[in-house]
Order: sequence, then structure tokens, then C-alpha cells
Amino acid sequence: MANTAQLIRRQSSRDLYAQRSLERMEMKELRGRLVTLENGQPHRAKVMYGATNQAFEDTSPRQSSETPSKESSVEERAGFKPENGDGERESWDSKLTFLLATVGYAVGLGNVWRFPYLAQKNGGGAFLIPYFVMLAIEGIPIFYLELAIGQRLRKGAIGVWHQVSPYLGGIGISSAVVSFNVALYYNSIIAWCLFYFAQSFQAELPWSECPKKYFNNGSYTTEPECAVSSPTQYFWYRTTLQISEDINYPETFNYKIALALIVAWILVYMCMIKGIASSGKVVYVTATFPYIVLVIFFFRGITLRGMSDGLIHLFTPKWQRILDPVVWLEAGTQIFFSLGLAFGGLIAFSSYNPVDNNCYRDAIMVSMTNCLTSMFAGIVVFSIIGFKATMVYEKCLSERNQTLLEMFGSGYRSMVFPEAGQNITVGLNGSFTRLIMPHLPECDLQKELDNTASGTGLAFIIFTEAINQFPGAQFWSVLFFLMLFTLGIDSQFGTLEGVVTSIVDMKLFPNLRKEYLTGGICLLCCLLSMGFAHGAGSYIFLLFDMYSGNFPLLIIALFECIGISYVYGVNRFADDIEAMTGQRPGIYWLICWKYLSPLAMISILISSFAELAVEGSGYDAWISSEGDTVRKPWPVWAILLVLVLVLASVLWIPGLAICRYFGIQVIDDEERAWFPAEDLRVFHGIEPHPVTSLQTILFCTRPDGTEGCCWPGCCETDDEE
Repeated sequence: MANTAQLIRRQSSRDLYAQRSLERMEMKELRGRLVTLENGQPHRAKVMYGATNQAFEDTSPRQSSETPSKESSVEERAGFKPENGDGERESWDSKLTFLLATVGYAVGLGNVWRFPYLAQKNGGGAFLIPYFVMLAIEGIPIFYLELAIGQRLRKGAIGVWHQVSPYLGGIGISSAVVSFNVALYYNSIIAWCLFYFAQSFQAELPWSECPKKYFNNGSYTTEPECAVSSPTQYFWYRTTLQISEDINYPETFNYKIALALIVAWILVYMCMIKGIASSGKVVYVTATFPYIVLVIFFFRGITLRGMSDGLIHLFTPKWQRILDPVVWLEAGTQIFFSLGLAFGGLIAFSSYNPVDNNCYRDAIMVSMTNCLTSMFAGIVVFSIIGFKATMVYEKCLSERNQTLLEMFGSGYRSMVFPEAGQNITVGLNGSFTRLIMPHLPECDLQKELDNTASGTGLAFIIFTEAINQFPGAQFWSVLFFLMLFTLGIDSQFGTLEGVVTSIVDMKLFPNLRKEYLTGGICLLCCLLSMGFAHGAGSYIFLLFDMYSGNFPLLIIALFECIGISYVYGVNRFADDIEAMTGQRPGIYWLICWKYLSPLAMISILISSFAELAVEGSGYDAWISSEGDTVRKPWPVWAILLVLVLVLASVLWIPGLAICRYFGIQVIDDEERAWFPAEDLRVFHGIEPHPVTSLQTILFCTRPDGTEGCCWPGCCETDDEE
């Protein structure tokens, strides 16, 4: 019955697209008559896959006037290339542009300000074991899956998952909604970087020392809030954020950050105004500049005193931490979000590739580049943090020793000191004096090295404090914040590209030019992002950062694996990849897509919910009188906002499936993208693969190549067109 149903579905698909296939055959016949002479011999004019730009590196040879048989030699196939039938879709200018755009999208701020923190917190060098294990079973397989499915079906996330099955179209909508939510708050980081970048050109960095508070009589004193905290903390919390002490009382509107947000959104729009035609040129700067700056900071860092202490602290393995489930949870979470999975951006980027692009090689290359960048950034960050900790430690020792020298003389080095607050008798120069033992500062280098932070705390407080110690601090500050800006902006327009491509593929605004659509989305985001430009804006930013992407993206990626493994079929997916690349994915990748990756994501989801239930959640509110943060619980309205953000993202998946079940059509996209499956099989010389016993055991593959446990309504592509 299953085979009969499959035959009926395939026949229906052929009938539905019979007219379109006939038209394509006629077009191919017309193209076949267009020949040029080369060395006196007729051959077909060179046509590029999915692109008209001759700069695109395409390894497929040209199509000969006669289609070669499967028994033809390699030399005969070297004259063959499938036709370009997808001329209307945008394309990358070159393979290098695509790689730079994908690297720039995947490598972001999390590589610089989250990986080093997680590594030193979760066992140092031992953290690399769960990190690379999760990379192997979760990160690279899903990265590979998204690049391959986007290149195969040649649409954005919404179109791709609707093609896989009309019941799964909600996956693409969920990806677009999450991307919109993340892009909404992510640009706040870019705005903060622009503000610090502009402030770095002053003769003296404004966060290098505390501001003065002047009185009417001309006298002055240090600002009290800065005196009890530090100049870098004061500048971040008071000058930049103008932060309130509670999320319920925003107090003032921050016009400086609002202006920086407007500039940031204008820059993002300028990068995206012509789609990948403009963003593809921008990535030559935004994807390479961070590496140049990291290399400069690397050579600066290894010359600093205390550098070795920072690196030893980062990489010394604490093997007992491997047994902690939280370490594996944080390793999996970091891998997942640092690669930018489930946003739809990777699917959108790969949909602009030629059909014969080697997506497997791209997935390995970009994933490993991302992870090696994280490790290199960790070395750079902790060499400088080691220097900063050494400076603080030596200053503490100097002040402590000076106090003891004044009290006890040079003999203090061999003394055992009483507790602070006790009465003591001190004999100096032949006279005795009764004193109260003062409180001595505790100088501990390891505690200073442990006193790191993740995210904005690392970038805008700890790292800026270290830069203050550099000669020519303004130069290093300009470089650092320009690097953060370029790291953030290419991830930002990569995230937005997933939204724009999905809307274009859905044909929601069929008569609206893409630059106007992009401008409208950027304008809407700019207006909504003003919610982050007030006293409580950083708390709302934290709420979005913690919840708008984490849980929804894991759920989306889980359904992506389910869609490929149990609806589309891993065997069929492997056939498609073999047709595109000429190389069939190994059994390891099929096992990951069907079993290991879903299990890893389910484990992370369950562990995250359990951790949230046990430890609760809240935010660190800045208390000006104490010069420190205090943990506060989220108010009820914030919890409701979290529920809205999460549910508005993931409910599209079951909601659209229910609508489809009752015959309600939400997505109107039945047009198949051009894909010359048979031509590619002939070109690569692909023969049918017999079903092995291992495939039967692992994937329930039937003798005819179909898979068990697959749902009805799967994607029926017109492979014979």
C-alpha cells in the first residue's frame, strides 16, 4: 500500500507540473540550437548554474550537444554541463564571496566574548572535549543539513520546508520570526560599539578615570558612584546606558543610544539594500577585518606581563568538570548559537549557490573556521585579561605593603598579623603606640583571573579596563570596538537576510521591490528598537538575549532534523547531496541527522528547562549607591513577554500543520525551483545504490529505496524534468 500511495503521489505531481515540464523541454530544445564555434567545432555556449555572473567558480564542465550515457568515460563527461534554468534567482558573485558571507554570519560576538568565559568557567582545557563532541554530533551535521537543503530546493527557509512537506511550512515561518526578534535587539550591541568607538577619539579615554563632582565654592570631589565602583563600570552603567535600578522604572530616555541605534540601522540597510549584490561586497571588509585586529591584539597580548598567567588559567584542564552535566549543556548551547543554526540565514545563503556547489566541503570549512576562531579569540582575550589581573594584583600588593611598612616598619615581612579591628601595640623608633589593626586588602591573582565576565561585561568593562593600561590606549580602543562592530554587523544582516528571503519567497508583497521591502523591515525594527534606548533598556535587552532565541531555535532545529529524517527521508536526502556534489554523505552523517542530533537537542532542551526550574531566573540590577549589581527576579509582565516571544516563534510549527490538515492554505508557494537532477546524475556518473542490510536496520530502508516511518505529503520534486 505504501508503494502504491507513493506512486499515486508521484503521478499526481507529474500531472500537476506536466505543462511546466513541457515548456522547459521546449526551452532546452531552443537553447540546444544556440551553438558557438570553438576551434572549428560546435559546442554549447557556457551557461553558469543559477547565475549569469562569469566570475562564479563552477567546477561543472559544459554541456555537450549530445547527452552522454552513464557508460561514457570521464573524458566524455568533461564536456557536459546541465543548463541554467534558474536565471531569475540572485546569485553570489564568486565562491569566495559566499564563503566570506557565511563565515561572517557564523563568526560573531559570541566567539569573542562568550567562548573564553565558558572555557575558563567550565574546566579550562577539559571544556574542549565536550565542546568538540557537541560540534561533531550537533554543530556540523545541522550546519551541513541547512546548506544542503537550501542549495537543493533553492528557496528561503519558508519555501524550503513547505517544499519538504506542506505540513512543515511552519518551521520556516518560525525561523523568520526568531530572526526578526534577534535582529531587533542584536543591533543594540552594534549601537553600543558605535558609541564607544566615537568616544575613543578623545584625548583621554572617558572611562580611564572617575569624573569630578564640583561644588559652588570651586572645590570638587570624585563622583561617589564611581568611587565605590570603577571608572569603566561607571562609564558603562551611568554614561552609556543611563541605567535605572529597576526594570519597572525606566526613568530617562537615552537620546545618545537612540541616535546610535538609528545610525546602526541605516548602516545595516546600506549593507543590504541590493540584497546579496551589496552585502556580498561588504563581507570582504566585515569578514576579514576582525581577523586582522585579532592578530594585532595577539601580538600585543603575548608581549604583556602576566600573559602566561592568563593562558595557563584558561587552558589548565580541570578533568573533574567533565562529569558535570552543566558543562555539556553549555558546550552544546555555545556550539549551536555560535554557528547561527536554525535562523534561516544559512538556508537563504546556500539557496543562491550553483546546484553543483560542494556544500559538504563548505560546511566543514566554515564550521572549523568558526571553532578555531573561538579558540584563537580565547587566547587573545585571556592574554590581555592575564595582564589586567597582574596589574591589579601588583597594585594591591603595593598598597598592602605600603600600609604595613608604615605601621610595623621593614620587619613586617616576617610577622604574623592579627585580625582586623584588634588593638595592637606597635614599637617604632624606641616608642610604643597602640593602634587598631586595619583591614588589609586580599591580594589573590587567581581570584582576579576568575573575575571575568561574559558578553557585555567582558567587552565594555573588563576589556576596556585592560586597554586603559596600554600605551596609546585610544588606538587600541578604536581597533577593539571597530572589530566588535564588524563582527556584529555581518551577523546582523545575515540574520535579516533570512527574514527578507523568506518574505520574498512567500510572495507576500509580489509587486514590492526588494530594496523597499528591506527598507521597510529595517525601519520597523528601528522604531521597535527604541524600546532598548531608555534606563531599563539593557534589562529588556537581557530578557530578549536570554529567551527570544535560545529555546525557539533549539525547537526549530529539532523539527528540521525530523523533517529531513522522517518526512523527506535521509536516503533521499543523501541521493540529492550525491547528485549535487558527486559524493554521497557517509553513514555517520545519516545517523547524526536521524538520531544523534535530535537526541542532543532534546537533552539540551530538557536540561535547560530543569535548570530554569531549579535555579529560577532574574536580572542583575545596578544599584548606584552600592556601585554594584543586585540580583532581582523578573516582574510578571516580563515573564509574560518571555512567553509571548517563545510562543510567537514556535506555535507556527503546529499551527500551520493543523491549518493544512483542515485544508486551510497559509503558504501559497507550489512552484518548484529548477534542479536538473537527472543531468547531474549523468554528469557525475552516479549509478543506483543497492540497499544494504545496515541501511535496513538503521533507517528502515525498503528494497526499492524508500524509507519506513515517513509521513504522507512528503516533498515530491520533479526529478525527471
